[in-house]
Amino acid sequence: MMRSNLLILLLLLPLHFLFAQKNALEDFPDGYSPEEVGKLIAYRFVYANHALHAGKWIGYPETFYWNGALNFAELTADEMLARFLQNRFELLFSTEKELLPIKNHVDLNMFGSLPLRLYRMTGDQRYLQLGLPYADTQWQVPADAKPEEKAWADKGYSWQTRLWIDDMYMITIVQTQAYNVTGDCKYIDRAAKEMVLYLEELQRPNGLFYHAPDVPFYWGRGNGWMAAGVTELLRHLPADHQDRPRILRGYQKMMESLKSFQRPNGMWNQLIDEPDCWAETSGSAMFAYAFITGVKQGWLNADEYTPAARKAWMALVDYVDERGSVAEVCVGTNKKNDKQYYYDRPRNAGDFHGQAPYLWCVNALLEK
Repeated sequence: MMRSNLLILLLLLPLHFLFAQKNALEDFPDGYSPEEVGKLIAYRFVYANHALHAGKWIGYPETFYWNGALNFAELTADEMLARFLQNRFELLFSTEKELLPIKNHVDLNMFGSLPLRLYRMTGDQRYLQLGLPYADTQWQVPADAKPEEKAWADKGYSWQTRLWIDDMYMITIVQTQAYNVTGDCKYIDRAAKEMVLYLEELQRPNGLFYHAPDVPFYWGRGNGWMAAGVTELLRHLPADHQDRPRILRGYQKMMESLKSFQRPNGMWNQLIDEPDCWAETSGSAMFAYAFITGVKQGWLNADEYTPAARKAWMALVDYVDERGSVAEVCVGTNKKNDKQYYYDRPRNAGDFHGQAPYLWCVNALLEK
């Protein structure tokens, strides 16, 4: 009898541990639940001023904050929030039409992901007609393109290719959304081909990425754009896609390295591998999003990464105030071959660079 009971216990242990791991990304103390934190941050966007690129057009931080709030509204069936967000966009068809980004730069074309997301939610053809050209023109070489831009296009890549790691969110997000709404494989093929190029050219032996080939520093948010971009692409890349094994391998290599550099309190530093650098929230939230999604999708070993994902989320929430403003966000940062430059970057509260990835984490925790 004792041997039989022991056998049953041993058989049940893995199942018990599986439930414990699942609960670790579902059960949070008061003030730390994704519903509470998400509502604070998402509703903050409704009343926020625009964050314009070059003072002229809707910029990428606002685009991704808006997208994250829309996803949160859908996941929580918050019809009032969804209506607020759609009404705000309605102005871009009329009185704020001049704020629509032009289509000549990687940091501007990504805007198309927002109307394409709205099209998926509403079926309103205006969103599709507005959003799709942003994806298409990323591969349509303009007449005044520079020789290096034409050279990238001749190889089948976007003429907007720069080999900066943040491009791997900017390019892949709009192409992936175009694939989602049209079912046309050319869009997901473009995103995958571009991702493989960046993995081959920029990923270092330790799994991380320099800001750019000529800037040998592991900047937090820069690596965050890559972590979030490869995660988002894998979510939508068909299981039998020829590039999926290579992309998944690059993702897993990066996640293993990030886990080794996670601070004991759950955060990551502005320069990931520099122990004396300050903890930065936007990059940390992007890494947490990649961990949470990887565990839920089965791309990462749950035993190893669930505790790391939970620890990151718990640490991140402590940087959110009662008005939904995220603190310790590195401001917009150009590349520079100067380590001290990254140490000295100003830190803001409420910066959209940080608000958006917090909502990505929220939505990843809420998704079933």
